[in-house]
Amino acid sequence: MSDPSIQSQLAQAAHFTDGDPVETAEWRDALASLLQASGPQRVREIMDMLAAIARSPEVGWLPAMGTPYVNTIPASHQPAFPGDLAIEERLASLMRWNALAMVVRANKAYGELGGHIASYASAADLFEVGFNHFFRGGEQGDLVFYQPHSAPGVYARAFLEGRLSEDDLAHYRQEITARQDGAKGLSSYPHPWLMPDFWQFPTGSMGIGPISSIYQARFMRYLQHRGLHETAARRVWGVFGDGEMDEPESMSALTLAAREKLDNLIWVVNCNLQRLDGPVRGNGRIIDELEALFSGAGWRVIKLVWGSDWDGLFARDAGGALASAFSRTVDGQFQTFAAKDGRYNREHFFGQNPALSALAQGLTDEQIDRLKRGGHDLVKIHAAYHAAMETTGRPTVILAQTKKGYGMGEAGQGRMTTHQQKKLEREDLIAFRDRFNLPLTDEQAATLAFHKPADDSPEMRYLHARRAALGGFAPVRRTTATPVAVPPLARYGEFALQADGKEMSTTMAFVRMLTGLLKDAQLGPRVVPIVADEARTFGMANLFKQVGIYSFSGQAYEPEDIGSVLSYREATDGQILEEGISEAGAISSWTSAATSYSVHGQAMLPFYIYYSMFGFQRIGDLIWAAADQRSRGFLLGATAGRTTLGGEGLQHQDGSSLMQAAAVPNCRAYDPCFAGEFAVILDHGMRRMMEQQEDVFYYVTLMNENYAQPSLPAGVEDDIIKGMYRHATHAPAQPKGIVRLVGSGTILREVIAAAQLLAQDWGIAAEVWSATSFSELARDAREAERFNRLHPSMPPVTSHVRTCLGGDAPVIAATDYVRAWPQLIASYVDAPFTALGTDGFGRSDTRAALRRFFEVDRHHVVLAALTALHAQGRVDAASCELAIARYGLEPDASAPWLS
Repeated sequence: MSDPSIQSQLAQAAHFTDGDPVETAEWRDALASLLQASGPQRVREIMDMLAAIARSPEVGWLPAMGTPYVNTIPASHQPAFPGDLAIEERLASLMRWNALAMVVRANKAYGELGGHIASYASAADLFEVGFNHFFRGGEQGDLVFYQPHSAPGVYARAFLEGRLSEDDLAHYRQEITARQDGAKGLSSYPHPWLMPDFWQFPTGSMGIGPISSIYQARFMRYLQHRGLHETAARRVWGVFGDGEMDEPESMSALTLAAREKLDNLIWVVNCNLQRLDGPVRGNGRIIDELEALFSGAGWRVIKLVWGSDWDGLFARDAGGALASAFSRTVDGQFQTFAAKDGRYNREHFFGQNPALSALAQGLTDEQIDRLKRGGHDLVKIHAAYHAAMETTGRPTVILAQTKKGYGMGEAGQGRMTTHQQKKLEREDLIAFRDRFNLPLTDEQAATLAFHKPADDSPEMRYLHARRAALGGFAPVRRTTATPVAVPPLARYGEFALQADGKEMSTTMAFVRMLTGLLKDAQLGPRVVPIVADEARTFGMANLFKQVGIYSFSGQAYEPEDIGSVLSYREATDGQILEEGISEAGAISSWTSAATSYSVHGQAMLPFYIYYSMFGFQRIGDLIWAAADQRSRGFLLGATAGRTTLGGEGLQHQDGSSLMQAAAVPNCRAYDPCFAGEFAVILDHGMRRMMEQQEDVFYYVTLMNENYAQPSLPAGVEDDIIKGMYRHATHAPAQPKGIVRLVGSGTILREVIAAAQLLAQDWGIAAEVWSATSFSELARDAREAERFNRLHPSMPPVTSHVRTCLGGDAPVIAATDYVRAWPQLIASYVDAPFTALGTDGFGRSDTRAALRRFFEVDRHHVVLAALTALHAQGRVDAASCELAIARYGLEPDASAPWLS
């Protein structure tokens, strides 16, 4: 039993107080003897047996959560460091300097640009060990999620690698100016939309990186088990901050990762103990808290707390004084120790008792100041990463203690304000140079000169050799997927194009089309249906047996409905991703599939169908992140609209998702009423994404309301995609006036009925327009307006909405969404424009009652048309009054948005 750490722990156990110290000593000695004679494995076996007995109800024992505040991997178990330690330390110092210079130069030039120095200063060594020994590059390389505030350090490395120029670094956070100057603009954080050849995953919004990394790791297994792509050798690495772990998304999928045994997933949590305002856990220890959380979830936890400089101290600490002192020290105090010098630490840490003071004898104040925490020691980091790579059957998290602002001295190391530190004085810069032995003159340091060693220097040769050995540079984003042919629309959607009045909901039409697509030999295997525990609600239960539900372990039970044609079937090669009640998990799965073309070189086509209220409203940030990643796929907001899901009430009735979707630049949002319209949109979207490989995705609303579906008129396909087509015209023999009625989604049917009433009851002609997408109409109109404004001497361009709704005939637009949705086009229409919508809180009632309440039913559409014509002097006020009375409208009722 030669391991000093074990001796120390046994020594601590000797100080425990109990009712029978002699008996306790006998147990302790017996354990020590067993360890000496039979080794750690036999000790674990005996302890497992005793724990099983002690946990019985008769005893009621529960183990204390956590382990001592020391490294999980003792020095005696560390593998030999395989690299050139001196060169790697010099390279890490150069990365630190160039990252710091990048941020400080930008803020000296433009104080408003911002940026972060301290985060990368704490994480530099964690990244460098990964880059030099573990993060594999190339087309089958690893997936790495980078702590967002550390982006300057990743740019600094790419500069030394020759992938970014000095001019590029000088344009950090100046993306527009860079383009004008012929340089690459470097985005603030990882953003694939802004740097599509560099970053793979956006991590700037806290919590999104962690949950995304879990589902990317799971999707790799999905591809492997379905025989679509070989991913067994690839890893997913995530480097995140300790403060970020407070985000719900960071924690919500931990058990999934353990449950599915994702040993291809490794997290490194940079525990620099500080958030923006102060300590992450000032009165506790975040590493202990996270250890309990991850262990309880089923992860392997590797604590990386102290550097190699502490090994000698631990070896001499026979009485366990260090571990005992650590157990009494909270993070707020650790932060203070980080901010203070060696003399302070000698007096206030080692001076706590004679045993600690004795350990510090022989150390100078400078040596105490240089005692490294584990996350700054390349040897210790390598040992932790190596152990993580060797772990099987579960994911691993490495909890690495670091100092925020490491090396920034009095200007920032461990300071409460270090996160906001963006400028350094001359003496601070020279001190930083001296701290890391950088080859810079005083003037070069003071002027923040970037430094790149000569191409033939040992450092540069080493850097390139290490990346070559690991398969290439990282990060790199690729888009080399082969296009996938989409079957003809008639093959799977003819029933919708020629519906001939058959009754169905658009949700049922989608499921039928999806079923057909799954049978296509080329596209079918690439289709990824995703649900969040609502497949039966949406009529998708028939797919359980047809394609199966993905489960990494197959199906270890006999489902009670095994004899049913809708039997619940789980399979290792199942195609459906059933995510349970987790919209955040489902959208993360969708994003993993929607980015497979770039991450894996395999174009996939995900369809995530969900209650529309629980999409953009609930997980909008994750959808924006998916957009940033240039995702391709379909989001299907089912039971959409404020009035289509009658009885469910306020929480389930969606009146705003289309507006939120319209704000996402590469999202194409549609609200079709009829199955034929949906079929055209589906075909168009698949061809853009799978054949033409455009970086767009689609949000399409679906209804659960059954009604007669008309056949699609000939030649309207292009106009459906543009956002509007003429559905019908209702005109009496001698019309008193004409209006244009525009409807979308289920409310189009109310608009059609209103047109008939106008013609029959009031002698008014009405054109009926189906607006499949107000956002696409507005997008086209904006582009036309901009072109005409910037090209005054060229013939003006006419937008589609102006072509359709030109003239002065009043336009009445009614939808099942807030008025802002149709009002997207109001400024581009010359005629009087009235928008009707469902502003306000939802209610539980019948569809008819809800539409009357929100004033979007046929009678309110008629009244709006008469009112608009009255404003033009074509209808008298008496006609409007008569309509109110005839249709039983309530002019004195409170507005629905006030009720």
